[in-house]
Amino acid sequence: MLSSLTNGCFDMSLQQLLLIFWARKGLVVAYLLVTMITTLILSLNTPKQYVASTSLVSDQPGTNPITGEQLPTQLTAGYMATQTDIIKSPMVAMTAVDILGLINDKTLQASFKKDNEGGDLRHWIADGLMKKLEVIPSRESSILSIDFSATDPEFAAKAANAFAQAYIQVSNELKRQPAQQTADWFEEQLKVLRERVEKTREVLSDFQQTHDIIATTNERIDLEDAKLAELSNQLVKNQLETTDLLSKRKLLTESLMNPESLKSLPEILSSPVLQGLKASLASSEAKFADLSLRFDRNHPQYRQAAAEIADLKKQIKAEMNTVLHGFNSNIEASKNRDMSLANALSNQKARVLQLKKQYNEIETLQREVINAQTAYDAVNQRSIQMRMESEIRQSNIAVLDAAMPPKTAAKPQIKLNMILSVLLGAILGVGAALFAEIMDRRVRSPADIIGALDLPVFGVITADRPSKKFPWSFGVRS
Repeated sequence: MLSSLTNGCFDMSLQQLLLIFWARKGLVVAYLLVTMITTLILSLNTPKQYVASTSLVSDQPGTNPITGEQLPTQLTAGYMATQTDIIKSPMVAMTAVDILGLINDKTLQASFKKDNEGGDLRHWIADGLMKKLEVIPSRESSILSIDFSATDPEFAAKAANAFAQAYIQVSNELKRQPAQQTADWFEEQLKVLRERVEKTREVLSDFQQTHDIIATTNERIDLEDAKLAELSNQLVKNQLETTDLLSKRKLLTESLMNPESLKSLPEILSSPVLQGLKASLASSEAKFADLSLRFDRNHPQYRQAAAEIADLKKQIKAEMNTVLHGFNSNIEASKNRDMSLANALSNQKARVLQLKKQYNEIETLQREVINAQTAYDAVNQRSIQMRMESEIRQSNIAVLDAAMPPKTAAKPQIKLNMILSVLLGAILGVGAALFAEIMDRRVRSPADIIGALDLPVFGVITADRPSKKFPWSFGVRS
């Protein structure tokens, strides 16, 4: 029968539960009082905790302070979550330890030696501070709240402000550190590029010295081209003169065979000796014609005149041979000049081609120097920029409200604790009453008999002192 009653305890009506709680009200009240008294004692004996709060505003920069470039806008939720994690990081905590100077605190040193056989005091203090730190980011703005709890209100305010200052320092360091690493990398690249520039310039200088080229423009090529054109003109002109001399020599040679054609030769017409001889010949021939009419050919005057004419013709022929010999000398000299000019022209062509080839190589070397210098200048400019960014101390984080020593303790909250203790004590008392009822099930109403034993109830016997019992209780034990 007891087993049946126990199983029936889990299928109760509200009336049955009220009867159980009323029957075991002493147990419920006892748990309630014990819980309330315990909570009150613990609340009164718990050291008071003062919470100081510092508000920070994080303004996302829109432009780079060095270059003036537009910076991408970060999402507020992710940005604020990142900043929250940074504040809770050990780096910020250890920086706050340094700001507060806690590493020199004798009490903390003694506690560290007592609780730890080894390790780092700075890390140990930072871990203790992080346990009392709370960071509350705003949902719709860029404001962070740093709350720090401590038994001393003055220390709570100092610690909250120290964490704010440490967060600003660490945030700046986190921004400068990548810029510093990038600047160091650029410095290494600058060394390589500087060596490249020096090497390309040295190669260019050695090439110029080797080929005796001082100017790096096309002026020298233009001068050599002008010389080449002048030599070409001179060669053509001299070749024409040589051809003309050859033509005149041929005409003079033919004229020696036909004396009548001598009169039309320019060289003959322009030669005063030949003209004088021709005049003397004409005078002698006229005189000879007159003598031939008056004297016989055996006459001395006739023979003298004939001999004089023959001598003049001999002199004219000799002079013409002299002129022809002069033509031959001039032709030979002209041919020699042709050969000399042709050789000079060929050498000048080779020189111009070689010079152009050298200048093409110089232009290639100059482009290498310019490219190396351009790369060096670009990297140098970027290096200066990154070096300036690594040295910048400007922060986009500012303290909105500094922490002040709180006047009232935030913990313990006795009123709230007592309210919670009443709720907890009532829950414990109700649970204890149900557990006691399960362990010692009793019949408290006719419904218990009908439900548990499945037997009809024919009557109810009331107790002698009903005033001390619950109105519906029979006091019947199973």
